Amino acid sequence: MPVKAWSPKRERQYEHIKAGLEDRGTNEDTAEEIAARTVNKERARAGESREASRTSIQDISSGRRGGLRSHGGVRGRTYAQLRHEAGERNIKGRSKMNKEQLERALER
Repeated sequence: MPVKAWSPKRERQYEHIKAGLEDRGTNEDTAEEIAARTVNKERARAGESREASRTSIQDISSGRRGGLRSHGGVRGRTYAQLRHEAGERNIKGRSKMNKEQLERALER
């Protein structure tokens, strides 16, 4: 649930994040928690909160981090993601494959 101390901008941000998560199939309780944590982190980064953890201030912003982790861009999935999926599919020789080889093996 949104906290009363949030500005109207942060309220809108919370609702936007929560709606996006629910659209992607996240249950309501989890979506509320993730949205609240994200908004609180952004408030800490902007100096709007009384207390802030070191990681909240020094880590990259939530929006940038999410964009980096989405891997829908040019480079695609990371090597670790490909290797994990290869392990789930029990593809032999995956530990010796490079990223390009893993991508080809997973296409089959």
